Amino acid sequence: MPRLPAMPALSVLSALLLMFLLALPVAAQQVTLTTVASGFELPLQVTNAGDFSGRIFVTERAGLVRIVRAGQVLAEPFLDIAGRVSTSGERGLLSVAFPPDYATLGHFYAYYADLDGNIVISRFAVSSAPDRADPASEEILLTIAHPNFDNHYGGQLAFGPDGYLYAGTGDGGGAGDPNGNAQNPDSLLGKLLRLDVESGPDPATGQVYRIPPDNPFAGGESPRPEIWAMGLRNPWRFSFARATGDLWITDVGQNSFEEIDMQPAGAAGGWNYGWNILEGDACFGADECTPPARYAPPVAVYGRELGQSVTGGYMHRGMYVFADFVSGRIFALRNQTGEWNLSVLAETDLNISALGEDQAGRLYLCDYAGGTLQRLRFPAAPTAAFSLLVLLD
Repeated sequence: MPRLPAMPALSVLSALLLMFLLALPVAAQQVTLTTVASGFELPLQVTNAGDFSGRIFVTERAGLVRIVRAGQVLAEPFLDIAGRVSTSGERGLLSVAFPPDYATLGHFYAYYADLDGNIVISRFAVSSAPDRADPASEEILLTIAHPNFDNHYGGQLAFGPDGYLYAGTGDGGGAGDPNGNAQNPDSLLGKLLRLDVESGPDPATGQVYRIPPDNPFAGGESPRPEIWAMGLRNPWRFSFARATGDLWITDVGQNSFEEIDMQPAGAAGGWNYGWNILEGDACFGADECTPPARYAPPVAVYGRELGQSVTGGYMHRGMYVFADFVSGRIFALRNQTGEWNLSVLAETDLNISALGEDQAGRLYLCDYAGGTLQRLRFPAAPTAAFSLLVLLD
């Protein structure tokens, strides 16, 4: 989950830029927020089931999933596994994901930290009442040991356009990835995993899931065949663009940069996003460094003058919309003439822990501290927002 580090000292240039940003008039904001529902306890995710029910699901850190229907929060939670979830540090129930044919299958997946601090990916069935899941139906697919530290859990689950389940894991915690997990192909920490969870158990291994045959390390045990990509620090949210299938990942930085990555649809797996050799697009802890094999540089980075904990978002109306948990800013990335431009859509005082979509593609956010679900509304024809800088090709 996002972290709340101490605010570092700003350079003179950064301070001037920050003063200018704070002076932006309200009229310059290109998104307005409308409260849809409130009363949530530390919400971390907003999503939908894709079942034409009109329901919105909000995941709470303590282990509950709430349903919002027509602006009302149902009194009974959809799922309650609070007794199985640790909330120490950055632990919690971090996300749920519904398979593409959820309306027929009647099951979904959850990613949480158990009472021993392990990462657990499980499948749950819905009860005979469609607004209630059955906690006793839990089937654990994968348990990943996460010893020593209670931060950097990642936590996102999402189904890709290929029908496979993707999971983003943190590097295991501690400053600078002291255990070297992100660059270790035999560790599932600091990775993006890709699993076939809907084809039944693997007859060869007995595992509840199978390995997609085009995973980069499929067919062996070392490197781990579950890995789709590596070199991540704490990927706090990723998503697939509805129109193109492009994969967008945001990775929370260590000291200097927040990172936005993108893998085009159809690209092969095995990309390495660089951590802990690089942070953002700069060498980490050294003046010079050699990028790892199959290094994929970020699409964009931003520094501490703009925020300290990136929250991933979604492609929406031709721009990638995301936010920062600490600064409360809502950003957009637009590809203009081959260059990605970062702009500020809105300044808020919220702790934005998640952005998510309903089935119609409307965009929402969770305010972690305020416990609200808010909808983002955009003007009919957005103009070019104040452009901060041209980042990376």
